[in-house]
Amino acid sequence: MTDLYQDIAPTRAEVDAMADALVLEFGAPWCGHCQGAQPLIRQAFTPYPSLRHLKIEDGRGKPLGRSFQVKLWPTLIFLKHGKELARVVRPAEVEELTSALALLAAGN
Repeated sequence: MTDLYQDIAPTRAEVDAMADALVLEFGAPWCGHCQGAQPLIRQAFTPYPSLRHLKIEDGRGKPLGRSFQVKLWPTLIFLKHGKELARVVRPAEVEELTSALALLAAGN
């Protein structure tokens, strides 16, 4: 898991072509909801140290977030082979994240 939001994001075509499991986290470093969710996100991701997790700085005019229709932060999108398996918006409980991670790990 990474702690910093990346300003430069992959393209949607690059994300869609990724074969492995991937979690995209959209947010911003100054976002209070994003900051508040970080302990839950860290806790949920601890059993999955090798899972690819990209934190993407989102905002007006950012094409990757718009392509996933992200409206609120943080939004975590769980993908496998470029297909969305789950989405968690503004997680309030770790179980929301662990359920999505289990689904991703199972590959369903």
